[in-house]
Amino acid sequence: MISALKNRAGIRPIAVARTPAKAERLGVEVREGDYDNGPQLEAAFRGVDAVLLVSGMAPPAERLVQHKRVIDAAERAGVKRLVFAGIVVTESGNGFNAVQQTSTATEEYLKRSNLEWVIGQNGIYIEPDLEYLDNYRKAGKIANCAADGRCAYTCRPELALAYAEMLSEPRHLGETYVLAGRAITQSELAAAINDVFGTNLTYESMGVEECRAERQAALGDFIGAVIAGIYEG
Repeated sequence: MISALKNRAGIRPIAVARTPAKAERLGVEVREGDYDNGPQLEAAFRGVDAVLLVSGMAPPAERLVQHKRVIDAAERAGVKRLVFAGIVVTESGNGFNAVQQTSTATEEYLKRSNLEWVIGQNGIYIEPDLEYLDNYRKAGKIANCAADGRCAYTCRPELALAYAEMLSEPRHLGETYVLAGRAITQSELAAAINDVFGTNLTYESMGVEECRAERQAALGDFIGAVIAGIYEG
């Protein structure tokens, strides 16, 4: 994201981090800011024209409060534009819906604010699948509860370019963009990975409960349930 903004004339990116020392490697000014600290966020946003709000990682009810706090702080600080990096909303009735509803509620709250706004609805990142490639190789398969459902993946460098555009170009004001690629099945994903990485993966469909239990054992109750819910959705 920072690299994409650095390449735009007249743009001076500023990072906001809970622990600024951890973000020094970005090579830009870093200000201290925490989604749970409104006054701190307001101070961090002073003198800033546009803010990118990246969806938080807290449980849904707490996450929505955090998002509202960022939007309110931006208003008080005199920010002109807020760009929200949200989530594509799928059909209801799955374990990912609570997170998606938080994203939708944030969009609605932003639209009622006095800020100029642009909204991006991100597809599922492809990077975690690629980072998990060694595990797939060992198992010889991709296994989850997506069945024959299709997922419109996206990748983070492409999203960075999209959000740099939304932050800097006025023609996007008031627009909502679905940021995702062509939807594919998990079997097609396995075939694509095989083609690029020379693997020999197959896809195995699991039951939702089995998938949730496996992901929770590996990732913890909250994140595990979210990941299983993504595949279910």
